Amino acid sequence: METNFSTVNSSLSKQTLYAFGFQPLDLGEWTFVTPTLLVLICLLGLAGNLCVISIFLYNSRKAKPSLIHSLILNITISDLLLLMFSVPFRAAVYSRSTLTVGWFMCRTADWFIHACMSVKSFTTAIVARSCFIYASNPAKQVTIPQITICAVMMSTWVIASVLPLPECFFTDAKQNDSSIICFINIPSQAQKMMAIFVTLYPLIVYFIPFTSAFFYFWRAYGQCQRRGTKTQNLRNQMRSRRLTIVLLSVTVTFCIMWLPEWISWFWFWHQPLSGPSPPHAFRTLAQVLMLSLSCINPFIFLVMLEEFKEGFKDICNSFTSKKSLVVKDKDENDVKDKGTLTPEVQPDSNSSQDLVPEHPTTNDSKLEREDSKENPVLPDVEQFWNEREANLSDQNNDPIPWEHEDKDTVGSEKLSTKM
Repeated sequence: METNFSTVNSSLSKQTLYAFGFQPLDLGEWTFVTPTLLVLICLLGLAGNLCVISIFLYNSRKAKPSLIHSLILNITISDLLLLMFSVPFRAAVYSRSTLTVGWFMCRTADWFIHACMSVKSFTTAIVARSCFIYASNPAKQVTIPQITICAVMMSTWVIASVLPLPECFFTDAKQNDSSIICFINIPSQAQKMMAIFVTLYPLIVYFIPFTSAFFYFWRAYGQCQRRGTKTQNLRNQMRSRRLTIVLLSVTVTFCIMWLPEWISWFWFWHQPLSGPSPPHAFRTLAQVLMLSLSCINPFIFLVMLEEFKEGFKDICNSFTSKKSLVVKDKDENDVKDKGTLTPEVQPDSNSSQDLVPEHPTTNDSKLEREDSKENPVLPDVEQFWNEREANLSDQNNDPIPWEHEDKDTVGSEKLSTKM
């Protein structure tokens, strides 16, 4: 499936692009290596981004998330969407020479990728601004309402979704034999607007955000280099410096790995009439590098950010503790079951006297009731024996029994004479 571009430049009408990306040379190693790399990127990226999101939700139970952590979550969500809805289709295209898709997917494929990448770019600039504010005074607790944070995140998505709409509007699908061709059909009245779009769009979503981000990171790093006085919290200052380094490394990686895609963009849209077109291998490499950012970012956060490292350890410890409790309960239940099934003393006819139950059984109680009916006990006799048992218990508890020996003997003699 091809995508034919026709613009103001007549040479661009000869260029051919395939759906969901640029099709490499029709060689065996290309159709195997590129899909394999994309599948690995997809699997590792899904695991890393889901881990970052779970740590963010786990930490949000303890305290309200800050603006920087919420913006990191926004980047993670965009990476997760790319890995779920773009990378698998790109891998399928590179593994096959033709791929039949519908009209909707043909129009929204490139628009969706540019929207998600633009969200990451705008969010990176906002993160740099927030990092500078934090590094200026790390001891100051700045509380931002959750409504404001959600509004900032939603605004990045709205702007990033609106900017690449010309790609969606001018993309069309056409049936060609057994396949569908995706191509951009620009009317004559919209060619000037498209020429302005292909020039301004990279400036808005790449050059301006990253220039702003590097400016704020430079200022934030300068704030972190200042030596604090004795009254300042050195721990917060070191934390702000570590956070600045982590976010700066993420921004540098993002800028470098997204640059080949924009080189290919300018090369394709602004090449001279008789100039060479971008090689297929370069286009493929540019897209693989761009999509691999969704796999690299979460691992940078997990390895370098202390909050995410501690959250990951806490989650692992909670899982291991729950698992140990489950195993312990299971072992106790097994021991109880074994005790009931295999008692220590086996019942035997010869040792029936040793196995006396603690509580009377139903048969014993019936026998006692029958015995009480047949041999009733008179109340005077019962009172006599109760008083005698009470006297015996008192004698057993008597601390000076020798003083009452004579009295007991006299009382027994009187009782015998009366009898």
